[in-house]
Parts: sequence; structure tokens; C-alpha cells
Amino acid sequence: MAYVQEGLGHYTAALYYLNLAQTRQPRHATWHKIVELAQNQRATGYPDSWRQSLIITFRRYYYRVLQLLLIVAVAGGTLLLARRRSVARGWWLGYAAYLGLVAAFLNVLGPVQAGIVANPHAALMAGPGAGSSWLTTAAAGDRFVVRGQQDIWYRVLWRGHTAYIRRADLLLIK
Repeated sequence: MAYVQEGLGHYTAALYYLNLAQTRQPRHATWHKIVELAQNQRATGYPDSWRQSLIITFRRYYYRVLQLLLIVAVAGGTLLLARRRSVARGWWLGYAAYLGLVAAFLNVLGPVQAGIVANPHAALMAGPGAGSSWLTTAAAGDRFVVRGQQDIWYRVLWRGHTAYIRRADLLLIK
């Protein structure tokens, strides 16, 4: 789909489809194509650095590591329950600490929600309302990290600060 959309000159749609593919199967080649297309269209939010390369590698193996951590948690919990009378309290505390690490892995290192601006000249606001102060205008194809939702607004990360953009102006990458 991205190839077809790029051929038709619909670069925002091409970026959207490439980002969907990148979310499902993180690959360095896909990210480089996204960055190339974004640079040609002067879109922001597509870093091409060693840090992004490290994130792509981490995302590539995130679910496999998570599966391994959960298998070990289930097996360890089953063994502790089977031998609950003969197991010392220290093993239970160690198991609780392990579950805390798994929870941290899930919550802190989990995939981030991102969105692509769909409409040209989309307004970024300082607050979730039309009466809020205007920060800037986002171009079609710009990419933002989505931090949450409030009414018809998405709370996004813009230059290290919180900004708001209307839901109709942003395509979520799920």
C-alpha cells in the first residue's frame, strides 16, 4: 500500500502505511525508507540516529523477551505454589521482585503510541480547547508521540513539551 500511495503522490498515506509496517515488524530498512520519504517532504518527527537504531533493534525482540519473561514467571509461580510449605520466605520475596521487574518491563519499556498528521495546516494548541493559545501549525506527515486523549484532542509531545491536536487531524499508528 505504501508503494502505491507513494506512486500516486500521497506521501502522508505512504508514511502512514510504512509506519504501520514498522510497528508490526520493526526493520532498519523500513525505517530508512520512512526517513527518506519524510525528509523529501520536509516532515518532522523521524529521527535518524544511533539511538533510533537501538530502539528499532530493541522493538524487534521486545515481544520475544516478554514471552520468555512471562513463561519464567508462570513456571516459577507454579513451582512455588506446588512446594509452598517447604519453600522459604526469601524465595517468595525474590519471586515478587521478579514480577516487579516484569511489570516494569511492560510499563516502562513498552511500545510508544505515535500519530501522523493527516491534514495540512493542523493547529497545535497549548491546551485542549479552541480557546487555548496557538503554538504552531503542523504539516501533513509530521509525526508525534501521543501521550493521551482528552475529549476531541490528543495530547502529544512536541519539542519536549505537551501540545494538543484535534483527533480529526491525527492518524494513530496502532
